[in-house]
Amino acid sequence: MSGVLGKVNAPEDIKRLSAEELKVLAAEIRELIIRVTSEKGGHLAASLGAVELAIALHYCLSSPKDKIIWDVGHQSYAHKILTGRKARFATLREMGGLSGFPNAGESVHDIFTSGHSATSISSALGLACSRDIQGENNKVVAVIGDSSLATGLAFEALNNGGHRKTDILVVLNDNEHSISKPVGAFSRYLNNLITNPLYNRVREETENLIKNIPGMGQTAYKTLKKFQEGLKNLILPGIIFEEMGFRYFGPVDGNDIEQIVAILRKILPFREPVLLHTVTKKGRGYKFAEEDPIKFHGVGAFDPATGKAAEEKGAKSFTAHFGAKMTALADKNKKIAAITAAMPQGTGLESFAEKFPDRFFDVGITESHAVTFAGGLAKGGLRPVVAIYSTFLQRAYDQIIHDVMLQDLPVVFCVDRAGLVGEDGPTHHGIFDIAYFRSMPRVVVMAPKDGLELEMMLEKSLEMKVPVAIRYPRGEAKQVVGASSTMPIEFGRSEKLRRGKDIAIIAVGSMVNKALGAADVLSKNSIESLVVNARFIKPLDTAMLEEVLGSYHTVFTVEEGVVAGGFGSSVLEFASRRPRTGAKVHCIGLPDEFIEHGSREELLRKYHMTSDEMAGNIMREIRGQ
Repeated sequence: MSGVLGKVNAPEDIKRLSAEELKVLAAEIRELIIRVTSEKGGHLAASLGAVELAIALHYCLSSPKDKIIWDVGHQSYAHKILTGRKARFATLREMGGLSGFPNAGESVHDIFTSGHSATSISSALGLACSRDIQGENNKVVAVIGDSSLATGLAFEALNNGGHRKTDILVVLNDNEHSISKPVGAFSRYLNNLITNPLYNRVREETENLIKNIPGMGQTAYKTLKKFQEGLKNLILPGIIFEEMGFRYFGPVDGNDIEQIVAILRKILPFREPVLLHTVTKKGRGYKFAEEDPIKFHGVGAFDPATGKAAEEKGAKSFTAHFGAKMTALADKNKKIAAITAAMPQGTGLESFAEKFPDRFFDVGITESHAVTFAGGLAKGGLRPVVAIYSTFLQRAYDQIIHDVMLQDLPVVFCVDRAGLVGEDGPTHHGIFDIAYFRSMPRVVVMAPKDGLELEMMLEKSLEMKVPVAIRYPRGEAKQVVGASSTMPIEFGRSEKLRRGKDIAIIAVGSMVNKALGAADVLSKNSIESLVVNARFIKPLDTAMLEEVLGSYHTVFTVEEGVVAGGFGSSVLEFASRRPRTGAKVHCIGLPDEFIEHGSREELLRKYHMTSDEMAGNIMREIRGQ
């Protein structure tokens, strides 16, 4: 690789570059990020905005001795390139290639594996305290975005860090644009002065002074307004951080390498909590990402010359089915409300938000609050639907139990991205929701086989007066061939999709179609399979299980989630309580481990969950008996 980037193979190489070379380096890194993400997809806009910040941090620090913790990792691509992974960057998000997020197993420069927001300050504070106890001498830096900073976890860490007076640097990367429009009082606080006593007192005194000078008129008023804006910027942003025990510096231009290097050199010697407020441009250096940072937050393959996404062909997604049905149901039922955590586009709620703004709530990256808030809405008589990705809903585990299940409130959880999500990897796979919902009393858990069944389940759940969770995967929601979705869903009952005398396969949600495909393969090998769409994970269809366990010697359960504590486990538990019938239950699902990144099909194949792989495993099990 030629150019300035060709000279940089490790962080220490950056320190030998001139100021002008650092600017060229930034441009070359952007070119590489755009080229690779246009082919592999990834988190583009935020990473483009943080290029100069990453260069400046590595220029002034000595990683990995000094620890740089990137929150979430959406902005960490330049960091990866600068820390010895330049040659492998073209493998971004490929199976066996570089992770799209910081990954501790990938590099000593990635201190923590991270994919969820707002963890950086807490983990950095722990590292700083560990350093102090052991008498070590290094800097610890947490880089966090403006929307992540508005979460409870970030504030808890700031509060603790300021109280302890620990040597830690928090860099607030304020790119003025989270995944969706920033929401909440704190986002407004960073840009608007409303009630600050010092600001208002000085403003009032200055206004009175100007008013008492004869002949000033409109010119004086304009001058005063400019002064007020300057005063606001001087006083406002740092007040809350200073009150929490952090020395505040900024805002500074985070896309100006010379400026950011100059201020880092001044503040890094401080041995106390410091917060540096940088302002960056999301999507910087790529016109299309600058103009539409939401679209280019997380992208698939696209044409870098036009910014247009590669044409996607296929059926309507589960998410699209959910969004359309929510809007239709809310049009008829004025008590339906929708809640999401900074993901109105990702969860398919854009149309709902536009049509019913008074009943739509985007609470920002605050999943715990979203769940308890939904409990309050339900207690007040509304029918809240909480749409959050499976992996992010894990963050609200206690609130689901304490503030919904214990209260027996009719909140509907629409658990998007359940199962394997592909290239985003272990922090984003939604493989634990069956297990954690199964452990909760009072909840009803369903999984649709296709988009039409999802719509039916959503309608059914809003008729019930109990907590409900509906899990569905990312991607296409093809109607299952040969199966009818016109019959109403009966509470707690499954449906038989295929008759067979030799074995039984009970499948859940996204695995129903795979099970039907496996049954076709088995049939060609003279094995006829009963295929059941479970529909309900909890409660179990006990009548169906009694029949199946009493009629078949070999039964397979199939689910796109971890086997440990999953649907198959519940079938085994049920079977263990029955009189012995000789039926043997085999559970097909994901192993008790974190699943790496790769395309969904690659991962299904690796874990023997495609139709062909499943059929092969079933035949081996049968022949081994």
